[in-house]
Amino acid sequence: MKKILMSFAFMAFFVNFFAQGIDNKVLEQIQSSFNPDDKDIALINAVSNNEINSLAYNRKYAEKEDHFFKYEVKSGSITDQESSGRCWMFTSLNVFRPVVLENLNLSNFHFSHSYLYFWDILEKSNTFLERVVATADLDIYSREVSTLFDSPVDDGGAWATFTNLVTKYGVVPQDVMPETTHSKSTGKLLSILKEKLRQQGLVLRQMVADKKSKKEIEAAKISALKDIYRILVLCLGEPPDEFQWRYKDNSGEISEFNTYTPLSFWNDVVGIDIKDYVMLMDDPTREYYKLYTKENDRNVVDGADWTYVNVPVAELKKYAVESLKDGQILYFSCDVGKQLSKDNGTLDLNNYDYENLFGVDFNMTRKERMMTHQSGSSHGMALCGVDLDKDGNPTKWKLENSWGAAYGNNGFLTMTDEWFSEYFFRLVINKKYLDQKVLDVLKQKPEAVPYYFPAFSQDN
Repeated sequence: MKKILMSFAFMAFFVNFFAQGIDNKVLEQIQSSFNPDDKDIALINAVSNNEINSLAYNRKYAEKEDHFFKYEVKSGSITDQESSGRCWMFTSLNVFRPVVLENLNLSNFHFSHSYLYFWDILEKSNTFLERVVATADLDIYSREVSTLFDSPVDDGGAWATFTNLVTKYGVVPQDVMPETTHSKSTGKLLSILKEKLRQQGLVLRQMVADKKSKKEIEAAKISALKDIYRILVLCLGEPPDEFQWRYKDNSGEISEFNTYTPLSFWNDVVGIDIKDYVMLMDDPTREYYKLYTKENDRNVVDGADWTYVNVPVAELKKYAVESLKDGQILYFSCDVGKQLSKDNGTLDLNNYDYENLFGVDFNMTRKERMMTHQSGSSHGMALCGVDLDKDGNPTKWKLENSWGAAYGNNGFLTMTDEWFSEYFFRLVINKKYLDQKVLDVLKQKPEAVPYYFPAFSQDN
């Protein structure tokens, strides 16, 4: 608390003795810079009465991109995360849907997202309570504790969030544990859970302050998790320990009922070793060809924090092309809100011309945007296609979204190669497509990066 007060005192000193306010002289300089002519008057009328994007939309580039791709992987019908922040889960499961389609000779298949969501929220609740105990000696207004209580649980995640769940709980088909009102629209459920967790968090902090035994504190935590479990079951249903399931394949044959556990379903039907997949990032603020890990960020206490290899985007694209040529979809996350045209489902740096509309320069490099929080990963999608020029260089990419078939181009987005370079954040790929230089990086001891670093915003 003393450090916080000192920082506020320094800020007050700086403002009082060094900072320049907007006085009449400064205000006069600012106002005199704007002398509207007839065109400016027209702009004021247009901009003040219309949506900015409708005015900045660049007709010169409208519909210039087709939606054809030399290489693309089919994965069944488009999914819809609806009013939830589960894109990372939909994307991760969509990566493996083509495997199930091929293994079982199906035309369509969906995993249960409700099932994984149940375990994700329960595990995140436990992680929150464990961290409350671990930080109980810190002031409640310290950065770490304040951040902790700010969001005890949320929908967001990334690849490591998914792998922690799958390796512990497996997966089930959608019809075994279907969506509910509260998995499709998670806001109210999360609000209730946060209130309960914050309440119990204060109880645990007080128990530590009162020097209660480890056994007593653990019992109090488990009691809180019982309440969380009850709320989740009432809202989402109870996850199965075992289930029977059958399917009709493309030839019309109906399989026999087979009995599975969620883990055996992953092992027998999907049959993928999740450890074969590697996360790559292009982080221009840090040294390339090094291994990094995000500290103190995991949904499962006994799981793993996310780890990534920092690779220049040009190299990373080569691996992605090889994967798609081989029929394997990739997990892809990006800053999807930048230059996204909802009209034609494209991500193109030229979609909107804000500079000419406002007469103001907005130019920033990728590194500058990351350092200043101007850009961060906001959404995960499945990278499922690529178009190449005559020399074999990528010109555009296809993304399978999880916002329903009515969004974009029948549920897909088309991303230019230039947009990829500027607003891409994370890519997950089977390590068999990586060269030895990257594989050698995986042998390094990862360097820890603070959890609040801008590049680590979660996918929603």
